[in-house]
Amino acid sequence: MKTVYIHGILLDGSENMEPQTGMAVITEGEKIITIEPQQSAYEGAQVVDLKGQYIMPGLINLHVHLPANGKPKKKQSDPKKLVKLMTSNNFLRKIMLKMCEGYAKTQLMSGVTTIRTVGGVEDVDTKIRDAVLTGRIDGPRILAGNMAISVPGGHMAGSLAYEATSPEQARSFVRQIAKDKPDLIKLMITGGVLDAKVKGEPGELKMSPEIVKAACEEAHALGLQVAAHVESPQGVQVALENGVDTIEHGAMPSAEIIQLFKDRKACQVATLSPALPYALFDRAVSHVSEMEQYNGKVVFDGIVECAKECLANGIPVGLGTDTGCPYITHYDMWREVNYFHKFCGVSNAFALYTATKRNAELVGIGDQTGSIEAGKCADFIVTEKNPLEDLTALRKVTLVVARGKRYTDPQVKKMPEVEQALDQFI
Repeated sequence: MKTVYIHGILLDGSENMEPQTGMAVITEGEKIITIEPQQSAYEGAQVVDLKGQYIMPGLINLHVHLPANGKPKKKQSDPKKLVKLMTSNNFLRKIMLKMCEGYAKTQLMSGVTTIRTVGGVEDVDTKIRDAVLTGRIDGPRILAGNMAISVPGGHMAGSLAYEATSPEQARSFVRQIAKDKPDLIKLMITGGVLDAKVKGEPGELKMSPEIVKAACEEAHALGLQVAAHVESPQGVQVALENGVDTIEHGAMPSAEIIQLFKDRKACQVATLSPALPYALFDRAVSHVSEMEQYNGKVVFDGIVECAKECLANGIPVGLGTDTGCPYITHYDMWREVNYFHKFCGVSNAFALYTATKRNAELVGIGDQTGSIEAGKCADFIVTEKNPLEDLTALRKVTLVVARGKRYTDPQVKKMPEVEQALDQFI
């Protein structure tokens, strides 16, 4: 049966989108079959009256870690110990899988119809991806990364990432990860804010250029893109010089780095959300040290400037939340879109375009989703207000449609302390 969405104000996801009235979006199964001027009647079709609300493509979150929920912490936990416990027997593995399935569904219920996971536990991400695709569970489309590759002492080493000690071992880990048919390979090239030992030097280079190059060559030979955690200029340069496709996070760029982006046809996936609490929160709220706050500001400013310079030079920028970091929940992709507008100076329309059509194009699924066009998947959301006027309209969606399946009045359980802390930065 065809489904016809009428009386909606259409935002199609294009770069210069403007509200379109009087149009009907017609779907059949998982696909949008046409967008046409609304007719007076549609016999034999199910009609959904949107009553003047705004219909737009579902959001796409390009940087997600499913095993964590973003709950604030007063002190650092040991991810290596936690992962070791949760993978110690089949019972705990099943609990972990169910937990991650729930987090994936939360993304969907918040209006995110596609996620890209960039570091998970074992093969959990691909298992959930496949369960969603076969209809066994509800969730967004997932581009799955499974385990990442780090080095001893590197970012997330031993928890969400294998520890490679040589180029040969890095190649071996790529092949091992590829057995579960992931959609990308993730490298942890530098440390992060909490890994830093010196004030003013976050993002210390951890992975050697030789290991980066070997991993990229092996991944590309298998037809897989490489994403890399990078939070320093040195790390960005090493990543781009040795074959990385997407720079996750970013750092203050030099002219040489901008040229490398162009030469490699690479892009930045900006993640403003995780750095903001470290950089801008009162330390009584964030519970970080003065050094960690200082380094957080270095990283935050670096991500912002990298995005601005990339955009100014015609280099594409995508968006993701880095969900799982403290204060970064599975329902707050709308905040990342808003931060992009607020801190990088882009228009509301460009921010929404980036979180939909541009994000889809950057990861090779632009022919499937990201905009409301005939032939693409029926992935869209509905809001009462117009996000082109105020991006906080995305905070509450009244309808989610994913691969043609409707979820009316979707609900997510929110964390009041997170809402209170982050709302100051809207």
